[in-house]
Amino acid sequence: MKRLVYLLPLVGFLLLGWFLWRGLSLDPHAIPSARVGKPVPAFALASLDPTRPALTSGDLATGRPLLVNFFASWCPPCHVEHPLLMKLRDEGIVIIGIAYKDVPADTRHFLRRLGNPFTQVGIDQEGRTAIDFGVSGVPETFVINGRGRIVLHHPGPLTEAAIADEIRPALARAVHKAGVNQKGGE
Repeated sequence: MKRLVYLLPLVGFLLLGWFLWRGLSLDPHAIPSARVGKPVPAFALASLDPTRPALTSGDLATGRPLLVNFFASWCPPCHVEHPLLMKLRDEGIVIIGIAYKDVPADTRHFLRRLGNPFTQVGIDQEGRTAIDFGVSGVPETFVINGRGRIVLHHPGPLTEAAIADEIRPALARAVHKAGVNQKGGE
């Protein structure tokens, strides 16, 4: 019985040490997304451009991979990542923007001042679509395959490293799995 009294704290200490050591190997920036591998949630958002039809979830199943970027004019990290979005657009990558809890006039001013990397912009003033996507804050970017499924969820602002290490490989996988070339043809 005496041995057990001394052995239990030692076993408890070793278990606690193992869990703490295991925790050190986890990436604190990795936020698993429950939406990856699933279809984009159903939505219909008014377009920032009043002459264009509403942006819907069906618009994301184009047969060609694309990016969906949640952003806001009031978001400092969105200003930081914006030049990278412009660069991706210039490379021919289709980017859909969703203005998160933003005043449409402020969004228009933001895009006029910095340039518009988006093919289309939907207005999510209540933030409901962002919640359905699993967005925890802006900016956040999603890679969507040609069938409208989420391939990658990148929380936080894009960086050159994130584009090279995550976004481009996810776009390439989405193109390869869909059996389409870079131009979106079969």
